Amino acid sequence: MAVLEGTAVRLRPPAASDLEGIFTWYNDPEIVAPFDRFVTDTFDEFARAVETAPTEPASLAPRFVVETRSEGEVVGVVGHYRPHPVLEFVDVWYLLGRTAARGRGYGREAVGLLVRHLFATETLERVGATCDVENVPSYRLLERLGFRREGTLRAALFHHGRWHDVYVYGLTRGELPPDRAG
Repeated sequence: MAVLEGTAVRLRPPAASDLEGIFTWYNDPEIVAPFDRFVTDTFDEFARAVETAPTEPASLAPRFVVETRSEGEVVGVVGHYRPHPVLEFVDVWYLLGRTAARGRGYGREAVGLLVRHLFATETLERVGATCDVENVPSYRLLERLGFRREGTLRAALFHHGRWHDVYVYGLTRGELPPDRAG
């Protein structure tokens, strides 16, 4: 799997030494649960999912860790998956588990690198994403990358004891903004 280099972050495949920290993020309700459902796996199930993700198009396991280029610190994970068995697109997802790293542009750069990589290596015309309508930082990140809000899935995600609406975003190959590295 490729290593993707940005200005401030690097995306690389998860190593065995990364998994414990990432698993901790996945099981911390303060990190994952504010805008997503909170589901725990066993560590062994999680490690197996990460290991098999490259060959499983529908896998929600991390495909890349996000590490800072300056410190080499792992600050998050990103991934992609095919959400539909017939439609020809992938959805991207992202999580900055190190909360101190949020708001510094790392997430935006990481998702931008992933999207460019997908368009460069896959026969895709569209990359999508979804986010809870209350997750303002997430939808602002997508919009800054050129994604268009295409609609709302009403009552599509259950967490925190209630149903939440979800925004649907998409970016086509022709809408991909010029690479503005740096």
